[in-house]
Amino acid sequence: MSRSLKIIDNGLLINCRNKNQYSLSDYEEISSFDSKSALLNSEMFFGNKKKPPAPITRIPEAPNVDDHIKKEIPTSYFQSFIHLLKGNIGPGLFAMGFAFMHGGLLVAPILTVLIALVSIHCQHMLINSSIKMKTLRNAEKYPDFAETIEQCFEMGPTATQRLSRTMKMLVNLFICVTQLGFCCIYFVFISTNVKQILLAYDIHLDVHYVMLITFVPIWLSSMITNLKYLTPVSFIANICMICGLSITMYYGLKDGLPEIGDRKLYTTPMDLALYFGTAIFAFEGIALVLPLKNAMANPHNFDRPMGVLNVGMFFVTLMFMTAGFVGYSKWGDDVAGSLTLNLGDTIGAQIVKAMVSMGVLFGYPLQFHIAIQIMLPTVIETFKCYNHSLAANLTFRTFMVVVTLGIAELVPNLGLFISLIGSLCSTALALVFPPIIELIVKRDISSTCSRYMMYLKNTIILVLAFAGFLAGTYESLSEIIKEFGSEVKTTDSVLVDSNS
Repeated sequence: MSRSLKIIDNGLLINCRNKNQYSLSDYEEISSFDSKSALLNSEMFFGNKKKPPAPITRIPEAPNVDDHIKKEIPTSYFQSFIHLLKGNIGPGLFAMGFAFMHGGLLVAPILTVLIALVSIHCQHMLINSSIKMKTLRNAEKYPDFAETIEQCFEMGPTATQRLSRTMKMLVNLFICVTQLGFCCIYFVFISTNVKQILLAYDIHLDVHYVMLITFVPIWLSSMITNLKYLTPVSFIANICMICGLSITMYYGLKDGLPEIGDRKLYTTPMDLALYFGTAIFAFEGIALVLPLKNAMANPHNFDRPMGVLNVGMFFVTLMFMTAGFVGYSKWGDDVAGSLTLNLGDTIGAQIVKAMVSMGVLFGYPLQFHIAIQIMLPTVIETFKCYNHSLAANLTFRTFMVVVTLGIAELVPNLGLFISLIGSLCSTALALVFPPIIELIVKRDISSTCSRYMMYLKNTIILVLAFAGFLAGTYESLSEIIKEFGSEVKTTDSVLVDSNS
């Protein structure tokens, strides 16, 4: 028809020549006529030969998954501080003596402080980028790690815009692999220590049965779905780790330390690579930073000069320095991969092992919580359980605890492979993504001097990250080759003995 079609009802005149001129509300108003009015209008224009157009209905919007997930109850400064400590203090604390042996008493403390400063600076870069993305988008909360990466890439050049979605998925993958990898290792670490304690009292129990016993308290603590209510668990874990370290330091200092001249002040580049591979992963709590900030009642208190991040990381660095310096000074080249092994079979050694095992056990829920936060929305959306989100949350948590237990039970030498994977994932999260997004976000700094200083600083951090990746990979592969090489030799010797 060349002429426009008009619908008249109760004084309303609508031109329908071009349907794209009108909003959905216009069509809803048309479709809301009562049946009698619609019939009269249709007879005016169509007679009895044609029917009026079918009413246009609104297509229901897809549910917002975040609206169906129980919100975090805001946490205080102290509660966030407790979580930050626990997220950074794990079994690696007792490996710092071994790291200092490979770095030297003079070089290792300097490098430890340097690594700490770089790690904290990268965490601040991530937070600053998240703050900028929140401001630009006028969002209610700060975007998480993966969302920050995605949004920063979206505002970059065309080349980075195409990679934004991929980068988000990659970051989420790395976080989940790293956090769940920790959880698997925690099962192995706890069960191994408990078995050693039992053997000291001539109680023989297979390590796999110990893992099954360990499952119960880990599963129960993992059912806590809110960071605020998780605080007592993290607090107990911190107390256990600090008590374990204190007892270890008591045994290390009670008879005095040898002369500093009896220990190496510096080492070879190959030894430094081993130090770097151990120390770089001591500061791997960057995945916790934005979840903790978002959960605070006053998020500004997290990253201010005397905020949770700076104060917490100061104490973390101090504990690592103390463990490393005293451990190597006391036991020298005999220092073990874990300081607890240098205490022998004394009662103090058993207490330390028990304390550290409890600290790691109660640290499991926090590491686990970060991975679940990422995966849960996808689970709820996939199974359409919007109205039963709490039940879905608890069921999925139970399933994932069982998965981590299964991996720990079934995969031999799991720690070596997790360490190899972590050398990529942990390094990328802590030292690669933060400088890259700052290069994107601040590429248009007006001051030429500031821009080039930023380029230089971030290039140095990326070089450090690459060195950490190489060192960690080298150390992990060396241990894997050594482990499987010894197993092959053992098998060959058994075959020779059987043939003879």
